[in-house]
Amino acid sequence: MASFILASQSPRRKSLLEWAEMKFEIVVSETDESYPANLSIPEIPEYIARHKAIAVEQKIKDQGTYRHDTCIIAADTVVVLNHEIIGKPEDRAAAIASIKKLAGKTHQVITGVCLMYNGVMECFSEVTDVLFHPLTEEQITYYVDTYQPYDKAGGYAIQEWIGVVGIESINGDFYNVMGLPVSKLIQKIKQLGLL
Repeated sequence: MASFILASQSPRRKSLLEWAEMKFEIVVSETDESYPANLSIPEIPEYIARHKAIAVEQKIKDQGTYRHDTCIIAADTVVVLNHEIIGKPEDRAAAIASIKKLAGKTHQVITGVCLMYNGVMECFSEVTDVLFHPLTEEQITYYVDTYQPYDKAGGYAIQEWIGVVGIESINGDFYNVMGLPVSKLIQKIKQLGLL
């Protein structure tokens, strides 16, 4: 059985793997999250996830802790509205603007996942459609001021107040919106014979 490394400091991804009762450790390496301009939007999260996995593999090799049975799990999530990526907001004003854009509309959450095992890389993506109710200015500012969602793609987290109150429907994997399509991930790991 492989030993697993989660290449992410996201508490949500950590929780999802724990809920799946996987044994893993967390190793992160600062990674440039820029990408070539010629990539299509669905390719971007996989590209960034690949680079996160490569950076962590290099880090554990440099530390002398790399083993051939190590499987690195890396992921990146983007929120997309009308072919535009709604990134992580830099500040309060940007967070409010992001949620205003999403209110009353359907957007896509795309998570790219990369598994790196013994020199082999397996990448895939999951797409979930999320429809927000129309939201008032008061609701939006309350959420941003209370939860300060500055580290979250699109400026929100579905498992927080805004998800309970503001989301009308989702079509696809709920956990993908949290940052990791964990069911599909487990299936891929089993297909590779690592679980």
